[in-house]
Amino acid sequence: MKTLAALLASLWLCAAFATAEEKYDGPRPPKPDIPYLVHADNLIETEVGEAREEHHGKNDVTYIIPGASSPVRTPLAEPIFLFESEKITPESIGLYRMEVRKGNREVATSEKRRMHPLRLMVTPLGGHLYRIEVNENLGLENGEYSLSPQGSNAVWCFQIY
Repeated sequence: MKTLAALLASLWLCAAFATAEEKYDGPRPPKPDIPYLVHADNLIETEVGEAREEHHGKNDVTYIIPGASSPVRTPLAEPIFLFESEKITPESIGLYRMEVRKGNREVATSEKRRMHPLRLMVTPLGGHLYRIEVNENLGLENGEYSLSPQGSNAVWCFQIY
């Protein structure tokens, strides 16, 4: 019986060490408050911009980003971002799929069609560094996307191809 108890205690100890948070030692974003796409050991800065608002009636708003496509591209259907938080909390960031219209990227919301962000998972890596992952069951389709903090028109754009 003592042998079984010792075996169980050592297994529990091994499990506790295996689940302990590892210290992150990979690449770090060179600028705070900008999400960087992770491609192996390389970080790619997302396209930084400001969405312009166009109001079409009482509750209809279109957010417009100039240009038909982002110069920042990834082949990954489940992109991962690193984010060094200084002023922006990573939990406030939403991910939106954009539609291309008249040479611009747009996200529209109205009374009939509410704008809902796609799911993200935020993991602290130590200090002010966070890992932000797309948390959609089937990944993302090819197209134009924007990350944006809640209550702001700041956007960080990228394209999945």
